[in-house]
Amino acid sequence: MSVLKEVHFTPEPRPAELPMKIWLDDGDSAVDVIDALALSPFATGAQPWACTAALERVRPDAPLMPAAGTLVRAALEDDGRSSRLVCGEGWTLRVVRFRNRAATVSVTAVDEGLARSVLEEVTRDAVEPAPESDHVEMGFWWQGSHGGRRSAKPITASPWAKISGNYARSLGDPLSRLMSVTPADVRGRLVLLHGPPGTGKTTLLRTLAHEWRSWCQVDCVLDPERLFNSPGYLMEVAVGSDEDGEKWRLLVLEDCDELIRSGAKEAVGQGLSRLLNLTDGLLGQGRDVLVAITTNEDLARLHPAVVRPGRCLTQIEVGALPHDEAAHWLGTTEGVPPAGATLAELFALRDGTADRPAAAQETIGLYL
Repeated sequence: MSVLKEVHFTPEPRPAELPMKIWLDDGDSAVDVIDALALSPFATGAQPWACTAALERVRPDAPLMPAAGTLVRAALEDDGRSSRLVCGEGWTLRVVRFRNRAATVSVTAVDEGLARSVLEEVTRDAVEPAPESDHVEMGFWWQGSHGGRRSAKPITASPWAKISGNYARSLGDPLSRLMSVTPADVRGRLVLLHGPPGTGKTTLLRTLAHEWRSWCQVDCVLDPERLFNSPGYLMEVAVGSDEDGEKWRLLVLEDCDELIRSGAKEAVGQGLSRLLNLTDGLLGQGRDVLVAITTNEDLARLHPAVVRPGRCLTQIEVGALPHDEAAHWLGTTEGVPPAGATLAELFALRDGTADRPAAAQETIGLYL
């Protein structure tokens, strides 16, 4: 049975203060209590200024606490999330740290200057610099309990010149054109990569993030099935975050077979319509947003509205390397099937982790 408890906060009276009441039940956690306590001085008007910073790559030894301050509450959740409430003269600090080394720091204070100075002190030297060389920053979206959340992470991404030999020569021109696209070249808003598993579609998207890094922020949506079933979540992702700045944005949706195959509208409701609206409908108007989709489906099985002329910036079938190109890549014909091999199969053969197929073996079933 849920037990409802009424909690009253009665800070020192001020002329501009407003009353505040918080109701808690047994579904709330210690972290929820800290959240409520942190909001109290702002809600009542005792500390009317607030500022927040979302941090990534937080140093493990970063205290995220000013020199002058008293820790008044601390909580640790089963998922590795920790929350602390720190109070000082005229200010309140709430720090939430996550297992993935991200953190959210919120400060309320009696004036703007104090709030900003506390936030600056807490976050100073707290974040490790992003790795250079073969890394690029990519955002990751998912729907949390309080709406969409975005976390930015450095990922390994090789330049196109370094990986172009992993793809069939017939794809050289279309893939090179895609990698060299600039904002002035954008006509359609959809990038469609289709083909069997293991052919390197995800690698292409990481490389695309590297080649477009000067003008386009790449974000991967981890739960695309929720994205197009939740208008509020879709709007958050479509609008983006302040971190995106003036750049274009590329939203990556991987393995969205059900969303874009023929008959998708009947199968998944409004999802397909909302996707199309994001690419060239009212939702997409005025927003510099591109959408990249990978699918294992054959082009003939995709919904005609997805592949109609003018909608796609590019649509490329990423297949296996032909036998002669696969043998050249591997340096030997041993183990290479007559029909060729996917990139994943070639890496497995090279690393000795694949079973060598018998000469007359019949291929049955799906490659996973």
